[in-house]
Amino acid sequence: MRNRARANVFVRTVAVLGTSTALMALVTTGPRVMAAGTWTSSAPFANEVASSPTDGGGYPIPPGSRVPLAGTCRPGPLNANHSESWIAVRPGTEDLVGSSKFFFDKFSTFYMFYLGSYQILSGVPVGNNQLQGYECVSTGTQAMPPSWTDTTDPNVDFDTTGRVYQTVLPFNAFWDKSPLHPDGAIDMSFSDDMGQHWVKGNGGLDLEQSPNASARQLGHVEDKQWVAVNHIVGNRFQDHVYAAWSVFNGRAIKIRMAVSRDRGVSFERAVTISPPSEVGPAVTYILPQIDAAGTLYVGFVSFPPNGAASTIYVASSDDDAQTFTPFVPVTTVNLIPTPGLPNTRFRDGITESFAASPTYPGHLYLAYEDWNGTKMNVKFTQSTDRGLTWSTPVIVNDNVDAPGAPTDQ
Repeated sequence: MRNRARANVFVRTVAVLGTSTALMALVTTGPRVMAAGTWTSSAPFANEVASSPTDGGGYPIPPGSRVPLAGTCRPGPLNANHSESWIAVRPGTEDLVGSSKFFFDKFSTFYMFYLGSYQILSGVPVGNNQLQGYECVSTGTQAMPPSWTDTTDPNVDFDTTGRVYQTVLPFNAFWDKSPLHPDGAIDMSFSDDMGQHWVKGNGGLDLEQSPNASARQLGHVEDKQWVAVNHIVGNRFQDHVYAAWSVFNGRAIKIRMAVSRDRGVSFERAVTISPPSEVGPAVTYILPQIDAAGTLYVGFVSFPPNGAASTIYVASSDDDAQTFTPFVPVTTVNLIPTPGLPNTRFRDGITESFAASPTYPGHLYLAYEDWNGTKMNVKFTQSTDRGLTWSTPVIVNDNVDAPGAPTDQ
């Protein structure tokens, strides 16, 4: 997540989220009730810490500064905080690869973090490491790029062979106007050993890169990237990889997508898939998903320039992301009109979480956060007809607040 972005909060039908300091794995203990009300679980489980100290490369912060200095990247520990975790299941197994931010050395209060991955085999954490190819140690150079001060926004998905992919956002956290550096890029990395070793896909080339500019610029800033892989066995698009992200140009935000049809080795040139005439000029939080029929869906949020309620849209593609159906408005959603939740330093999260069923073609599920003027609730809606129509949203959280003391979900 970049300095101008909101906090990431994701839920997925096959995923379990960690806390802000550790990625949690599923292990067997005993059954328990999930929460008050109607939400229960018959599966035995407990939380287990999957992160452990590891080494890598990164940037120290000079005394009295909040920003790094070019050319000062060095080896060091990645033994501080971990945050914004994500997890994916290798199809047909109980093996997992997770990803999160790994903060460098003692600089957790600064923007000094890199993506790392976790190996969890049959519910047992067996290792974690920095995602290679983006800092001075694994690249062997201080040149920027290929070395960057940060990588961010965890997201992982598998193909049918066990290769795991991650769309990566490397950027330079200088926050200054001079000297100029490449501000950021969108890359694809993949691993064939459950996330222990990562290599850059697309022949080592960026899917998209910003021009040399300051990280404070308002033009052409990439952010909010995601990945989806078609792991439907026998589908004509099996193992095709879809990378999606947003490009910010001041108040205009567009969604870009690139497709690989050779398991990440190369990608078609990225194209814009968000027509302003249908969805407005500012859209982000793109989440691609694939259903049991191999249909590709995308969900994202449109922010009106006048500050009115935002709209979540969904569209689909049956031709491998070459064309998309008209974008269907699912629901309007209200965001916090202030910098954060009242009496806290928490910003609102990525608005929606979106999933397509790997079992039932055309079945889609959408959860989102909605501000009602005094508190934040989590709502849920679903479609059984490929996103053409959606059920009336219902509130998922079943907490009971004390009078005059609203709580946020």
